[in-house]
Formats: sequence, structure tokens, C-alpha cells
Amino acid sequence: MSTVLIVDDSATAREMLSSILQNVGMRVIEARDGVEAQQKITDSPPDIVVLDIIMPRMNGYDLCRWLKKTPNGQNIPVLMCSSKAEQFDRYWGIKQGADAYLAKPFHPSELIETVKNLLRSLA
Repeated sequence: MSTVLIVDDSATAREMLSSILQNVGMRVIEARDGVEAQQKITDSPPDIVVLDIIMPRMNGYDLCRWLKKTPNGQNIPVLMCSSKAEQFDRYWGIKQGADAYLAKPFHPSELIETVKNLLRSLA
């Protein structure tokens, strides 16, 4: 069973993402911001990270850069999932090290397919 870390400051967004991914058999852990996510990643690295961009204390861009420079995190796929939907936002997310980018709102099947594709790329 794959473990997904969802990082979003919105409890509603975390609950929605968790529900979608748990319904397809994934184990989900959550963090409210980048600082909390860093601790969870350090303690027990997940198989994939799904993260928002705009968060307090540490935003998604900073967390992604940190993760991709961390020896035990550099191979963990990152899916940025944000309401920032402009082409520049997508470009900047990938430039920071994200492996994929989904703009909110999205269809649940898009999330599931993207997460599964990123996990398959590890195998």
C-alpha cells in the first residue's frame, strides 16, 4: 500500500484529497504546512507528496525545493495541486522540482491517475 502525504493548509482540501486517495486503497497522512510536512517526511518518508502552494510558515515551492535537495527525499515524487492555474504557475512549480501539477478544481479521476502514474514511475 502506497503512502501519500497531503500538505495543505485547508482542512477541507485535505479531507477531500484524503477521501479520494483512501477510496483507491492508499494510506494517507496529512500536514497543515511545509514545516509540519518536513517533520513528517524526516520521521517517515512517504511514497509521494501532494502539496498546495500557498500555505503559512513554508509554502509549497520552498517545501518542494527542500525535498528535492534532501538525500532521503530527492526521489519522492511531488504533485503540486493548487488554485494557481496560470501557465506560469505550472511552469514555476515544475521548475521548483515538482513532478506534476494539477490546477484546482480538478476531477477526482485526474488526481488518481496522476498519483498512480507518478508511483509507477518509481517502480
